[in-house]
Amino acid sequence: MKATVWAGRNSVEVQSVPDPAIRNDRDVIVRVTSTAICGSDLHIYDGYIPTVKHGDVLGHEFMGEVVEVGKAVSNLAVGDRVVVPFPIACGACSACERDLYSLCENSNPNAGMAEKLLGHSPAGLFGYSHMLGGFAGGQAEYARVPFADVGPLKIDDDLTDDQVLFLSDILPTGYMGAEMCDITLGDVVAVWGAGPVGLFAVASAYLFGAAKVIAIDRVPYRLELAGRMGATPLNFAETSVLEELRDITAGRGPDHCIDAVGMEARNGSRVVDAYDRVKQAARLETERPHALREAVMSCRNGGTVSVIGVYGGVMDKFPMGAVMNRSLTIKTGQCHVQRYMRPLLDRVCGGEIDPTMIISHHLRLDQAPHGYEIFKHKQDGCTKVVLNP
Repeated sequence: MKATVWAGRNSVEVQSVPDPAIRNDRDVIVRVTSTAICGSDLHIYDGYIPTVKHGDVLGHEFMGEVVEVGKAVSNLAVGDRVVVPFPIACGACSACERDLYSLCENSNPNAGMAEKLLGHSPAGLFGYSHMLGGFAGGQAEYARVPFADVGPLKIDDDLTDDQVLFLSDILPTGYMGAEMCDITLGDVVAVWGAGPVGLFAVASAYLFGAAKVIAIDRVPYRLELAGRMGATPLNFAETSVLEELRDITAGRGPDHCIDAVGMEARNGSRVVDAYDRVKQAARLETERPHALREAVMSCRNGGTVSVIGVYGGVMDKFPMGAVMNRSLTIKTGQCHVQRYMRPLLDRVCGGEIDPTMIISHHLRLDQAPHGYEIFKHKQDGCTKVVLNP
């Protein structure tokens, strides 16, 4: 089959790789009909995620048709359309029983590798390094789905792939980012990053009752899209974010701040930006945490900082003094996607959220290298690339 594989820093290739096969009775094989390039895939593309190997199949946002079913899977049948959540979860461990699916204790066969960096291992993930299981991803013609009796969500035929594909990751992630804020009616929410996850966080904050949502980015067309979703756009390249947020909130700061950027954030200050870019390039830190620092410093006293942008290891100059002395609450995590898929599907069907509005490009699978380039460099108005094998 054809698949998108990592070919070194800033390089992906579409190559022929072996077809997946059933390895466990709880597996299914899915013929992928739609898959997407995620912002967190760019961290792999840029070479900042450890334990990625040349030839690893990428991608963790995918859906398709079940073509083969393991003996222990009774809830799916050949021909079913399914969306596959990016965390792989057994459904029976202590974490899964608490709906903390991205912390599954049984799905990462390389847990020892993760423990060395993270202390304890999270769940295995599709297409996201050997430290997180080494599972082949979904930017391919076919994919093996472990624990398929727990993860995949069946989809009715009257819904298009574009309407439901993002249930695999970014829609639940943005929603969880807003949910962790414990928003009450009338609250002000600031979202760093007007990419796909940030945009879904904007939409979700309004669903939870926010009175005003501010979207912070530096790319004009992304800020324009955030504005169409009801957010107040704020270009950090043109103004001081801290000062603008104080002005908007009469000096208090936003009630809740959501970091939807993660480890490769940019900063309006050339000096600060250069500092972190050099340290990251020299592997003296794995993150450029500008967005997170700014979120902490901007948030009102006693407010919440919700972190859904991906981080991989360690960072420098984190303002812990502000967190402690100002009674801030930090909530974070890889999304527990299985918890949210059905409720969010109901919201999509009810017209409360339109996931299709963030899609800018449909490309063939063999055009994946081009998709990565335009997504990374914000070219051609690219907000989200969907690949169709």
